[in-house]
Amino acid sequence: MIQHSPPEPTGSDWTSWSRRLVNHLSQTRSKLVQQTGGESAADDGTIMWDRINKYPVVSKDGEWRQILLSDGQYDGAITADVTAPAPSTAYPLTFTANTADGIANGTPASRIVFDEPGHYMASFSAQISSGSSSTVSFYFWPKLNGVDAPNSTMVAALHRNNATTVVSRATTFNVAAGDYLEAYWAVSDVNGYLHATPATAFSPAAPAVTIGISRIYG
Repeated sequence: MIQHSPPEPTGSDWTSWSRRLVNHLSQTRSKLVQQTGGESAADDGTIMWDRINKYPVVSKDGEWRQILLSDGQYDGAITADVTAPAPSTAYPLTFTANTADGIANGTPASRIVFDEPGHYMASFSAQISSGSSSTVSFYFWPKLNGVDAPNSTMVAALHRNNATTVVSRATTFNVAAGDYLEAYWAVSDVNGYLHATPATAFSPAAPAVTIGISRIYG
């Protein structure tokens, strides 16, 4: 059984006490670093290593809370124009990852798969353009594990030919390990599309669509 306080320097044999102290420190370090299950989180601020899930945890308010490591980042973009084959039809968007740390494209590639559970923030933007003089409406929304996220659709409209603007939104998702996220879009008229702007002499290129995902807590 692990002694929770250092042994007192009793007696005249300091060598014996030093050995007992070293043994206590070794046992305490083992208890702090290796969490085997069942350890109490009653005292705030105890840091341990969860050997099963392979991440550090800290005790807070009677619970073990995950300490976030550097993984849990995704930065993706679509750098070419995106068109819809048919109006008022849902299509998934497939991103190319610039950064993928603990989050990666799955199969099919439109799926963005999470390695670790947690609460994540996703920031989405699209550069919409129209080749019609009539009003064109654009729709964007996320799906989690193939299911539409409730109350999540973002709607924007362009009212003239050659009009272009950027729409964006940030939202959060609570996911389990292995869950996947997809971004879907639709347009009321196929003359509306997602526009990637080439670089100019004075500015870099603009992607048609971007997404950034970061884990904010476990």
